[in-house]
Amino acid sequence: MTHDIRLKRIYAAPAEEDGARVLVDRLWPRGKRREGLALTDWYRDASPSPTLRRQYRQAEISAGVFAVRYRGELRDRPEVLVPLMRLARRGPLTLLSAVRDLEASHLPLLREALLRALHEEDIQDMEPASPPCFAHQLRNPPTP
Repeated sequence: MTHDIRLKRIYAAPAEEDGARVLVDRLWPRGKRREGLALTDWYRDASPSPTLRRQYRQAEISAGVFAVRYRGELRDRPEVLVPLMRLARRGPLTLLSAVRDLEASHLPLLREALLRALHEEDIQDMEPASPPCFAHQLRNPPTP
């Protein structure tokens, strides 16, 4: 199953096709009032830790090191993905951040982790409960 997970700056106008809009930053964006953002949620837990965020912003670590460490944070705490996975299963999900360059931020890494977790969950759901009952699936396995 494919999931529609988009990335967008919080400063861009909300659109109808955004679906669930979730701000995934530790800090509230400057100059923005909650009422005008059409947010579904502000979810800080899936954002990089304060230490990792600070090290990356102050150029103490490279983008590659940041990516490895952030993936490690998500791997060590897979439960932080669950609320976002639930939203992604319901329809389009737009991950929001105040960063200027979305592609150089944590959002593409978070989307990647979400898609991987959703795919792994889908594969688990396709496992036959008992071989005799699902023999037809074993001969003709579904394609992801």
